[in-house]
Amino acid sequence: MPELNSQDGRSIQEVLERACTVLGRVSDSARLDAEVLLCHCLGKQRSFLRAWPERQLDAAQAEQFRHLLEQRRQGRPIAYLTGEREFWSRTFKVTPDVLIPRPDSELLIELSLSMLPDNQAYKIIDLGTGSGILAITLAAERPLAEVVATDISTAALAVARQNAEQLAAGNVRFVESHWFDAVPDSDFDLVVSNPPYIAGDDPHLQQGDVRFEPETALISGEAGLKDIRLLAAQAGHHLKPHGHLLIEHGYNQAQQVRSILKQLNYRQVVTHQDLSGNPRVTSGLWNPA
Repeated sequence: MPELNSQDGRSIQEVLERACTVLGRVSDSARLDAEVLLCHCLGKQRSFLRAWPERQLDAAQAEQFRHLLEQRRQGRPIAYLTGEREFWSRTFKVTPDVLIPRPDSELLIELSLSMLPDNQAYKIIDLGTGSGILAITLAAERPLAEVVATDISTAALAVARQNAEQLAAGNVRFVESHWFDAVPDSDFDLVVSNPPYIAGDDPHLQQGDVRFEPETALISGEAGLKDIRLLAAQAGHHLKPHGHLLIEHGYNQAQQVRSILKQLNYRQVVTHQDLSGNPRVTSGLWNPA
């Protein structure tokens, strides 16, 4: 495998060319991966790489880049290597204790904001918050809201708290809880969640970034529907009449999730498509009998 050593040239152009050769065998986005990792080492934006292709890396930068490149060659996700990922135009800290934020989850934010007009006070809960992307984004976009964020993982909540502090989201309260188990509050206007929804025997678990993500945030029983069924049932005891429930799910689970919500007495049950046109989020309006 081509490596960076003391005899190699260390210009930006040269190290990127070698990095693309290395990553081209394992990544469909080798150039982008290499540029993101190099920018991380240099503390620069990608525009810097194009403006200064002849700029030389010092020994420490070259060694750090080589180390990150080898980890990426082994499949480790870019977000875990750089320790951050952008979501809704904000940069969030990411560690292997939390799922990597994905653009598809921005649909949850888009739908939430459409359901909750600005300049009003709301009570919102994000179940299974992970890195806090949903809770913190909603808190920032609806500053009058009172937001609760739960997770069963102490390590994940630590990451979420750091993100809330970094992004000055002072209207978020974090609770260690398995769904609603430790949440005394009720009368929420919105319950939102990106729960585990992958079946344990799903072959996608052996592919790509998910190989490195926490299984507890990915895998659910009953063909991936156990946690969705549980949190939807519990949400009915915590939502205001006509409050909203939003659940992210697998592209092939829309019909089952709609059926679950209808059986639980939710009304106006609708599935919404993500950026790729896949059914990704199902919403329901709580209408107690």
